[in-house]
Amino acid sequence: MSEASRQVAVELGDRRYVIEIGAGLLDRAGKLCAPLITGRRAIVVTDAVVAPLHLDRVVRSLDSAGVRTDTVVVPAGEGSKEFGAFQRLMEALLDHRPDRGTVLIALGGGVVGDLTGFAAAVLLRGVDFIQIPTTLLAQVDSSVGGKTGINTRHGKNLVGSFHQPRLVIADITALDTLPRRELLAGYAEVVKYGLIDDAPFFAWLEANGRSLLDGDHAARTEAVARSCAAKARIVAGDERETGDLRALLNLGHTFGHALEKETGYGANLLHGEAVGIGMVMAFDMSAALSLCPPQDAARVRRHLEAVGLATSPRAIPGDNARAWDAARLIDHMRGDKKNRDGRITFVLARGIGQAFVARGTDEAPALDTVRRALAA
Repeated sequence: MSEASRQVAVELGDRRYVIEIGAGLLDRAGKLCAPLITGRRAIVVTDAVVAPLHLDRVVRSLDSAGVRTDTVVVPAGEGSKEFGAFQRLMEALLDHRPDRGTVLIALGGGVVGDLTGFAAAVLLRGVDFIQIPTTLLAQVDSSVGGKTGINTRHGKNLVGSFHQPRLVIADITALDTLPRRELLAGYAEVVKYGLIDDAPFFAWLEANGRSLLDGDHAARTEAVARSCAAKARIVAGDERETGDLRALLNLGHTFGHALEKETGYGANLLHGEAVGIGMVMAFDMSAALSLCPPQDAARVRRHLEAVGLATSPRAIPGDNARAWDAARLIDHMRGDKKNRDGRITFVLARGIGQAFVARGTDEAPALDTVRRALAA
């Protein structure tokens, strides 16, 4: 591990794994991965956008470490998380005649990670996989914790499995290739960790967020490491979201997933953008219920706006922005995975760094929040 690198452990007993965070790690992927690939065979799954940027470096590194490597390239975007696309991926993997010692490596953003992780969970009834996330959102969120899955017409990730990776490699320099919009989408998930239970981290982001987004590698390393440490702690305490601890990671997601479904999971709304808007709505709802100081809700909105993130559904481009229906958005929320006994589960807040899970909350305040957001 280079001097500037950081390491965060996810403590899950004999399934413990580490997250390597730092610059230049793609060129060291083979050395980092090889001890975990006892069969000396790997299949790298990536997408058509990431492949020309990073695939050759990773394959060369694996080859130099004595790992025989095949590759599968899928189309970029949420469309690759549909049933048909998943079947095509599985057939492509089986074309390479893997055995149970073959390790899958997810090289890309959240879609590639979710898709590859689910493939690893069911290929030959389960093989190991390694995450090499190349987006900020994937580095701080989706690559850590073992949630895998694909989408259906009923919602996101409703078919999937908990399947932990053996290793996560987060190369900070991979973020240099991201468009600003992708960085911002990932940044929303970084902010989430401050809002859940780390008010000092949120204050740090208020002071350093712009530098992070403008390319400061030290700030990016710090933010990724702190975010991963927060998620690792939560995952270790509630791996399968059987209690309320891991559900806290869904701050902003109940509203955000409804927005994503309404927009058809298309290019007009990235997942992180939806989460950013959803967090603003969650704090607005908390303030309306007198749970959270109004100034904290205003502070969340102010920071997200200051870095360039949308804070209202009205900012989402496309036809959807002109045809919102509050009741339909609430109906989308009724299909959320966190719900219990037919009641929508919300993650609300008593202030910045004081999120909590609210089960059995009446829908009326949420409907009022959505209506206010649509009118903004």
